[in-house]
Amino acid sequence: MYLTIDGIQKSFVNDRKENVKVLDGINLNVKKGSFVSIVGPSGCGKSTLLYLVAGLDKADNGEIRVDGELVSKPGPERVVVFQEAGLFPWLTVLENVTYGLNLKKMPKEEAKAKALDVLKMVHLSKYVNSYPHELSGGMKQRVSIARALVMEPDILLMDEPFSALDEQTRMVLHKELLDIWRKTKVTIFFITHNIREAVLLSEEVVVFATRPGRIKEIIPVPTMKDGITPDSVTLNTEQRILSILQEEIEKVLKEEIGDDYSFKTDHLHRGDSGDMGSHI
Repeated sequence: MYLTIDGIQKSFVNDRKENVKVLDGINLNVKKGSFVSIVGPSGCGKSTLLYLVAGLDKADNGEIRVDGELVSKPGPERVVVFQEAGLFPWLTVLENVTYGLNLKKMPKEEAKAKALDVLKMVHLSKYVNSYPHELSGGMKQRVSIARALVMEPDILLMDEPFSALDEQTRMVLHKELLDIWRKTKVTIFFITHNIREAVLLSEEVVVFATRPGRIKEIIPVPTMKDGITPDSVTLNTEQRILSILQEEIEKVLKEEIGDDYSFKTDHLHRGDSGDMGSHI
């Protein structure tokens, strides 16, 4: 396996000086070039695991390896796309995308050429001289993705990158991300609250239990030869994930509302997006 996560445990100290276990014994193998999503209740440690893979934090126990190499710090082979685009407002689109290449001392013309190629891939060629305040939310996130891709990472770590976008923009970016993935063969490790998003994009969906985060089930998403997931498969897979998460969501709600709270599967309110986070 390309990315191996072995026995990961992670705890934090809360405001009351209590030790809170966030991840408990995470074991996961990710194939090179695959697209894997993680879904689960709020606070189950999804983003924490991503930061550990990125090398932005350290586990209490266990180890993470990429192509056999132990992850102990951030590296150029692992690039993160966050929820917020995080662009430099004083730089143009082109300057934002070439920023990392300039830090690597790449010749300016070579960096520019690489950036223009990636911006073409995300359909922003006409906006290379624009500033972030002139762009829509979706366009800003495309710039963020381009800034990550131009570094030619082996693994693209995406932490709910489309959560703040409207549904139409999200649908467009889903298609563009899938096109990029198929073209570049980059390994994508994707965190989301949105079940439908996970099913539409991924080859596998990893379902987390509530805190402390544990892997409850790994669900493969069948696709046809052209890479399209049939609507019937999408719906059935969504319902399967909802069924698995029902008990976990109820645990979270009982903590917030009280032990007498309960609900049945058919009482679970879910919009068209399948976004679990908005109802927790």
